[in-house]
Amino acid sequence: MTRIAFIGLGHMGGPMALNLVKAGFELQVFDLNPALAEPLVAAGACFAASAAAAVSEAGVVISMLPASPHVERLYLGDAAGGGVLPQARPGTLVIDCSTISPQSAQKVAAAALRQGLRMLDAPVSGGTAGAAAGTLTFMVGGEAADLELARPILSAMGRNLFHAGAQGAGQVAKICNNMVLGVQMLAVSEALALGVRQGLDAAVLSGIIAKSSGRGWVTELYNPWPGVMDNVPAARGYAGGFGADLMLKDLGLAVEAAIAARASVPMGGLARELFAQWSSSGHGALDFSSIVGLFAPPER
Repeated sequence: MTRIAFIGLGHMGGPMALNLVKAGFELQVFDLNPALAEPLVAAGACFAASAAAAVSEAGVVISMLPASPHVERLYLGDAAGGGVLPQARPGTLVIDCSTISPQSAQKVAAAALRQGLRMLDAPVSGGTAGAAAGTLTFMVGGEAADLELARPILSAMGRNLFHAGAQGAGQVAKICNNMVLGVQMLAVSEALALGVRQGLDAAVLSGIIAKSSGRGWVTELYNPWPGVMDNVPAARGYAGGFGADLMLKDLGLAVEAAIAARASVPMGGLARELFAQWSSSGHGALDFSSIVGLFAPPER
């Protein structure tokens, strides 16, 4: 079986890599924090001495990193060198699952192709729960034939695979999806705060919305109001989940993409400003559903 190098073992990458090990894939893993690799090594993965070492022995490379600069530094290096693309064997399939700008994805893909490598951008949706359960949605940019090669691997980590288009298209799909999610979370938070101020019970109002024309993913699966839903960040002080700072990053990517495309995203822009306000007030590490506190801090 093809050896997989998995680089980036944080809140998303760690459980994704673990699902690959459980599915029987041979993994060589690397993270700048070696402690993050311990559960994977215990499950049967090997820890590489460096990212370059992991890549040099792999037929498939998967990365899950925080942002565009991290991805570019990993693959392309900096002024002093150090990128891992030259370490990969010709024909290696490189899959970046990070959420980065479409321009960065295209830049890295072009460099990979020049090295004789295959490259897919495959950002995900589903959060840490989806990563742990193996139910992620992958939005893939790149050649269709390369996606077919990657399908058995991605299917071990996710339930839904979409081919969005050429290199960078997966990132466009992801930032569009997360712009909708950010705006939706703000709208639900604002509506629940209004209803509670008018004397409604948040759980009752959420149930009404979930069965009416305002229904959506937030009210049905990720309610921001404490006491309405179990097993969501609002039920545990907004710990875990998808950080407000990460939503801020993704909304920033959406606004940047809109500027580049000369598109109008007034609601996305406002959502970015509100999450920036929430982050700057010290809440960036909390789950993004904590933004409900911007409208009416609920009792906890």
